[in-house]
Amino acid sequence: MVTLGLISGKKLSTVTVTFKLPYFTQWGQSLLISGNHPILGSSNVKQGLFLTPFHQGDELIWCGKITVAIGFECEYSYYLVDDDRNVLRWEAGKKRKLILPAGVKEGDVVEIRDLWQTASETLFLRSAFTNVIFSDGQNFEPEISSTFSQRDMDREDYIVIQFKISCPMIKRGTSVAVIGAASPLGQWRPQDALELTYADQGMSMEIGPSRELVLDLASNNLPTYVSLSDGPFREMPWRGAGVAIPMFSIRSNDDLGVGEFLDLKLLVDWAVKSGFHLVQLLPVNDTSVHKMWWDSYPYSSLSVFALHPLYLRVQTLSENISEDIKMEILQEKEKLDGKDVDYEAVMAVKLSIAKRIFDLEKDEILNSASFRKFFSENEEWLKPYAAFCFLRDFFETSDHFQWGRFAQFSKEKLEKLVSKESLHYDVICFHYYIQFHLHLQLSEAAAYARKNKVVLKGDLPIGVDRNSVDTWVYPNLFRMNTSTGAPPDYFDKNGQNWGFPTYNWEEMSKDNYGWWRARLSQMAKYFSAYRIDHILGFFRIWELPEHTLTGLVGKFRPSIALSQDELEQGGIWDFDRLTRPYIRQHILQEKFGSFWPIIASNFLNEYQKDCYEFKEDCNTEKKIVAKLRPGPEKSFWLDKEDKIQRDLFDLLKDIVLIRDPEDSRKFYPRFNLEDTLNFRDLDEHSKNVLKRLYYDYYFSRQEDLWRQNALKTLPALLSSSDMLACGEDLGLIPACVHPVMQELGLIGLRIQRMPSESGVEFGIPSKYDYMTVCAPSCHDCSTMRAWWEEDEERRWRFYKSVVGCNDEPPSRCIPEVAHFILQQHFHAPSMWAIFPLQDLLALKEEYTTRPAAEETINDPTNPKHYWRFRVHVTIETLLKDEDLKMTIKDLVATSGRSYPGIDMQKEVFSKTTQNTMKEQIANRKEKANSAHLNGNH
Repeated sequence: MVTLGLISGKKLSTVTVTFKLPYFTQWGQSLLISGNHPILGSSNVKQGLFLTPFHQGDELIWCGKITVAIGFECEYSYYLVDDDRNVLRWEAGKKRKLILPAGVKEGDVVEIRDLWQTASETLFLRSAFTNVIFSDGQNFEPEISSTFSQRDMDREDYIVIQFKISCPMIKRGTSVAVIGAASPLGQWRPQDALELTYADQGMSMEIGPSRELVLDLASNNLPTYVSLSDGPFREMPWRGAGVAIPMFSIRSNDDLGVGEFLDLKLLVDWAVKSGFHLVQLLPVNDTSVHKMWWDSYPYSSLSVFALHPLYLRVQTLSENISEDIKMEILQEKEKLDGKDVDYEAVMAVKLSIAKRIFDLEKDEILNSASFRKFFSENEEWLKPYAAFCFLRDFFETSDHFQWGRFAQFSKEKLEKLVSKESLHYDVICFHYYIQFHLHLQLSEAAAYARKNKVVLKGDLPIGVDRNSVDTWVYPNLFRMNTSTGAPPDYFDKNGQNWGFPTYNWEEMSKDNYGWWRARLSQMAKYFSAYRIDHILGFFRIWELPEHTLTGLVGKFRPSIALSQDELEQGGIWDFDRLTRPYIRQHILQEKFGSFWPIIASNFLNEYQKDCYEFKEDCNTEKKIVAKLRPGPEKSFWLDKEDKIQRDLFDLLKDIVLIRDPEDSRKFYPRFNLEDTLNFRDLDEHSKNVLKRLYYDYYFSRQEDLWRQNALKTLPALLSSSDMLACGEDLGLIPACVHPVMQELGLIGLRIQRMPSESGVEFGIPSKYDYMTVCAPSCHDCSTMRAWWEEDEERRWRFYKSVVGCNDEPPSRCIPEVAHFILQQHFHAPSMWAIFPLQDLLALKEEYTTRPAAEETINDPTNPKHYWRFRVHVTIETLLKDEDLKMTIKDLVATSGRSYPGIDMQKEVFSKTTQNTMKEQIANRKEKANSAHLNGNH
C-alpha cells in the first residue's frame, strides 16, 4: 500500500482508496496503475502502483491500495506489464478521473471497482459519433448514486454505491435508470428504479445477463464508498452505411472539369436522402510534383498538409469577380466538361483564373483577420510549402537535390525565401492565398456534413513522394535510398513499387512521432473518420532498392534476416550463385531466339563458358530502361522494346537470395523463389533447406517483431486525434495484424472478391466480423459491374456458389444482380457497409450505358495510371432521381443500418433475396422473349 506523506509537518486527514479490476493474465504478466500524481508515478508507468492478484470465485481480481488526503484528485489508467515493467498492453480511451466523494472523513475506505476499457468499447466516443452521428445525444458517463439504509444493511452506518456507465449513444432528453433486486433499485420494478425514464410507451433495456454487485456483509473491512464502473451500456451493435467516391470523380453543374470541395455539400444532401451516414474520399492533398498528368495519382503527396488546388472553386474566390473573368469561367467550363478529368488543362485554367483574382484583391485578403488567423495556425507547414512550390517552378523540377544551395533545407534560408522584401513575395503569397481558400471551402463542406449528421471520411496515404516538401524539410525521417511497395498479391503477381522512400522509424520515435501526429491533427480539422492506407506498413513495409522499378525483389523492414551461419548449417554455401542473376546461354536462346547474341553483346558479359552477368551500365532496372531508349544504334529492337525490357527484368530478378547491402552475412529469400530457374536447377537437399527457411522468414519468425513495431507506431496516430480510424488490411496479411487491430480498436476492410477466409473464392458477408467495413469493390480494383462481366467462368462459379442457382447467369450485371450483391453487404454484421458510387448506380439500368471497364478508378499494375474517372451523371441529377434514392434507402432501412441495432428480419431477407432475384431475372427473360416474338427490339 502507498501512503501520501505529511505536508509542512501537519498530519493530513486521510482515507484509503482501494482499486479492484478483474483481468486474466499469463505467467510473467502483472497489472499496474499509472496516474498524473506522484503517488501513482507521475505518469511514469515504471513508477506506477503494482496491483496484487487474488481469486474471487472464477475471476482473477487485481487489487491495490493507496492512502491519500481528503480532497485528493488524479487521472489514471491501467497497464499490463512484464516482470521488467515493460508495457505489453494498455487500456483504451481517455484517462480515468478519481475524485473522492463529497462527505468522506478520516478513516473512510473508498473502493474503486473498474473494468478494463477495450478499444472497441471506446469507438463511440470518437468524433465521428460524438460530433456527427449522435451529435444531439448527451455523450456522457452518467453517475447515479444510491444509499442503502440501516434496515437494509443492519449496520450502524451507510455504504454509498455510485454506479457509472458509458452511454455515448443516449439521446438528449433521456436518462439512464438502474434497476435491481435491492429495494433502492426498485426490486426489479421499473416504476421504482432510480432515474427511470419512459420512452415510446416503454423502457429500453440493455441486453445480456444481469450485472452483479456483491458486498461481503460479514466482512469487517467493508468500504464506506463503492464506485462501480460497469463499462458501456449494452445494446444491439450500431451499424451504418456510406458512399465512397474520389473527390476528382464527382460531377456537378457548377464544377470546372473536376469535382470540387463545395460539391461535397450536394453529395451530403444525396447521402442523407439515400439513408447514408458517411461519405468517403480518396486523399485530397496536393500532389503537383511533376506539374503534369502524372500528378493525378492521389497517394503521392507533394505535401502531407497542403490541400490540392485541383479542388478549388474559383467562382467563389471573390464576391466581385469581373464580367470578363465570369465569361472566361463559363467558356472554360464548357471545354472541360468532358467524359474524364483533363488534369493538366483543369490545373492550368484554375491557377490562371485564381491568379487574376488574386492580383485584384490580394491586399484585402492578406490583411484580413481570417487570413491572419489561418496563417498563424498553419505557418509551420505553409511557409515551407510555398517556398517549395516557388523553387519547384524556378528550377523546373521538384527534385530538391538539384536546387543548388537550396538543396539542403534550413530555417534561415526559408525565412529569406518567404521574406516580404524578396522580389518573388507575390508568388509566395499566391500559394498562401490558394491554401487559404481551399481551407475555407473544405471547412464549409465539412461543417455542412457535420450539421447533417454525415461523417466525412478521409484517407491517410502510407507514403510521400521522394521529391516532396516533407523529404526536403525532414530528410532525417526518410530512407531516401529505398523505395516502398508491396509484395505480389491479388493486385499484381510481380508486386508493386510505389516509389516512395521508406520511413526512418527510429528517428521518428525520438519526438514520439510528431510528424505523424501533426498530419492527423491537420486531417481532423476537416474529417471525423479516416482510412489508413496500407496499414501493414505500420507493422512492416516492403522495402526495395531505389534503383528498382518493379516490386518483386524486395525485403520486409523490419525483419529478421537469414544469417550466413544458419544457411551454412543447412548445407547452403554457394552464395555468389544464389544472389547473382541466373543467366545461361540456353535461357537466352529460349527468351530471345535468334536475337540472343545481339542482346548478349549489348547487355551481358560472359564470365565463364555459357554463363553471363549484366554489364555495369545495365545491372539495375532503371539502367536497363535508360539503355533501351531509342537511338540510331538501337533501331533493331524498337518494335520489341517492351518485350525485351520484360525479359531482361525477368533475368535480373532470377535470384534466390538477396544479400543485405549493409551486412554481407545477412540474406533475404526472394519472394516466390521457387518460381526461379536459379532455384529449379539446385539439388533437392538445397531446395528443401531453402523452402523451409523461406516459409520461416515469410510466415513465422517475424510475427512478434512486427507486432511490437505496430504497437510502437499506431498508438501515436490513434491518440493524436478523435477521428474514427479504419485500416486497409488487404493483401498478404501476417497473423499478428488482426489481433493488434482488434486490440487498438481499428476497423478492417473486407472486399468480397478478396476473401480473408481461407479456402474460399468469394467472401461471405454474413460471416464478417463486426469490426469491419465491407464493400463489393474499392478504388484499386474493377467495379462490381466490370468484375461481373470480365470473367465468364468466375461469373458462373459465383452464380452457383453464392446465389445458389445452376441456371446460366446474366452476362451483364443487370440491376437485379447488383441489388443482390449490394443487399448481401447491407445485411452483413460489419459496423460499416461503404459502397463505391459506381456500384450503387448499377441499381438502375439508365446509369449503366457507359462501358463498365471505363468506371475503374485505378489499375494497380500500372505505376503511371492516369487517375481521371468522372461519374457520367451530375449529383443534381441523382438528387432528383426519387426511384434510385428510395431503392437505396430501402436497402439501408431493411438491413437495420438506418437505426441503432441489427434488423431482426435479417435472416428472412437473406433467405428470400435469392428467390426474389431468380424470379426477377426469369421475368426479365420472359419479357425479352415476348418482345422478340412480337418484333419489338
